[in-house]
Amino acid sequence: MAQPSLYRLLELIFRTQYAELKERVRAVGPLLPGTPGTLALRTGTGRGQWYRVYYPAPGKQAEEWVAPESDREAYRVMQEKIEFAGWVSNQVVALRKLGFQVADKGTARVLVELHNRGVFEAGLVLVGTLSFMAWLNELGAAAVSARTQDVDLARRQPLKLAAPLAFLGTMQATGLPFVAVPGMPSSRPSTSVKLPGIEGLRVDVLAPAKAVGQVIQVPELQWAAQGIPHYDYLLEGPEAGAVLAGGHCVPVRLPQAARLVWHKLYSSLHRRGFPEKAAKDLQQALVLAAVLAESDDAGSLSTAFKDAPRKMADEIRGMQSRLLKRTEKFPAIQDMFREALRAKRRSGAVLTRSGPH
Repeated sequence: MAQPSLYRLLELIFRTQYAELKERVRAVGPLLPGTPGTLALRTGTGRGQWYRVYYPAPGKQAEEWVAPESDREAYRVMQEKIEFAGWVSNQVVALRKLGFQVADKGTARVLVELHNRGVFEAGLVLVGTLSFMAWLNELGAAAVSARTQDVDLARRQPLKLAAPLAFLGTMQATGLPFVAVPGMPSSRPSTSVKLPGIEGLRVDVLAPAKAVGQVIQVPELQWAAQGIPHYDYLLEGPEAGAVLAGGHCVPVRLPQAARLVWHKLYSSLHRRGFPEKAAKDLQQALVLAAVLAESDDAGSLSTAFKDAPRKMADEIRGMQSRLLKRTEKFPAIQDMFREALRAKRRSGAVLTRSGPH
């Protein structure tokens, strides 16, 4: 009987295809928002002008001025950008069919806007389900992933922006009708924006805090963030990655995969009143742990757990019997959990014995 698996490893040729796409996108700088579009010549003013005609959001057409008809160099540059965007879109479609994780067009529009304004380069980190999906792609693994209508963004320290960047204005510049989500209570500043409708896309700004829901001011975004315990641990040493969304491949910053595993496990214990979200966090942690445990980077899980804050580590250790039961058909993951939990316990004992007397 075949062994059960939480994921399947994608073929090397497909992982190479993804790596090439990511590398080429990183080299081009700002991305064209929306669909690739086409160039159209407008002559209504008596002088020909080139415009890029495209869809910045589903069902919404827009035109962007490019250059006078006589400027052949500007025309050539934009035509090359359009052709590259078309190539990227075709690559994303192909990768989706091969099992790669691809988010929707609304998410793509948000991430492209943030990338083009340099916010990820300035230190903003993509977290939540989208970071899980991105890591599956980075590690070349195919697995079932719950769809999400949330874009979770986090900052550990002030972003290195040349000037303050209005977060709400940036979201509205996508062409999507984002509005601020009122704080609770209403006197508290908003930490999220949302599209209309019950299932409209929501963008949350998060930051480290001692208590859930604590409001953290983010002056460089002229906005506020919702506090999450132990996010300083999750956000330390983020790595370069990418998100496939709509027809785009967008460069982003991601939390370290191993730290994401442990924080997802911790989060699954604190989703009081939201059992479906707790189950999602636990499942994502187990899938990502399985990919790492069976990779050349298995040691990163033990290292990341050694670095976890003691309170967080103690709560995860309390899950040990539950984790071992959930992974009884996956010996590699069980071994990883046992090793990591033992290593943290030994580390704590050494610190206790060698501390000041």
